[in-house]
Amino acid sequence: MTSAGDVERIEIDLFLEAIARRWGYDLRDYSRPSIERRVQAALAASGAANLGALQHEVLHDRDAFADVLDAITVRVTDLFRDPEVYLALRTKVVPLLRTYALPKIWHAGCASGEEAYSTAILIHEEGLDERTQIYGTDVSQRAIAQAKDGVYPARHVTTFTKNHRAAGATSDLGTWLTAAYDRIAMREALRKRLVFFQHDLVGDQVFGEMHVVFCRNVLIYFGQELRRRVLDKLAASLVPGGFLVLGTSEELPGSTCDERFKPFARAERIYRYEP
Repeated sequence: MTSAGDVERIEIDLFLEAIARRWGYDLRDYSRPSIERRVQAALAASGAANLGALQHEVLHDRDAFADVLDAITVRVTDLFRDPEVYLALRTKVVPLLRTYALPKIWHAGCASGEEAYSTAILIHEEGLDERTQIYGTDVSQRAIAQAKDGVYPARHVTTFTKNHRAAGATSDLGTWLTAAYDRIAMREALRKRLVFFQHDLVGDQVFGEMHVVFCRNVLIYFGQELRRRVLDKLAASLVPGGFLVLGTSEELPGSTCDERFKPFARAERIYRYEP
């Protein structure tokens, strides 16, 4: 006899299958414990009576699907989050970026854009802004819309400023922000240096000739096989000698295919691509 737990797993499988077939977003190979938690969180936030009812809404309503996608794809970010990573970028990676005529940086899974703006500020402080292009992508259309706007709650300014200083700041963070009421906005001079667009790291093709790829706190939600597939895509996007930056709690899966990525700043999870 099928247990209640088995029935729940079947419901989640059908729910993820429905999303993949209806909207083209394949969440089926995400880490199982993680996806089960996130689906249950999406169900609770939706107010639907059960997962079957939510599945019906998702199949017929794009906004309902967008709500579910936002609930499932975890987005935790700040300006200069984990400042030690940006300090390592400044002191160890930027000197090598100077050797390239036109450095290109990609934030894959950029969420609402704060970390991409952090990189843009750092690159400007280091005098490379005129010849560096920065891209930010995310599976969530809503996240990308916020990233393009560059508007964030003002209550985070103290944390942003502290992080910026710890990342080796050479300018005042206020140079890059305008404040009004309870919001802050990134200045136009900075926003025009970035290109944001929607992109599904699992299902879409990647682009090549990147010198740095940030993929922070994304792989941690994938199952082992999906991690390897995505790493193959990230490798294909990097120039030889380029850099992959992961989240500080993430590790490469540890298979022989990952010998392409050599630790460069191990504590900060920065790897160098050496095919």
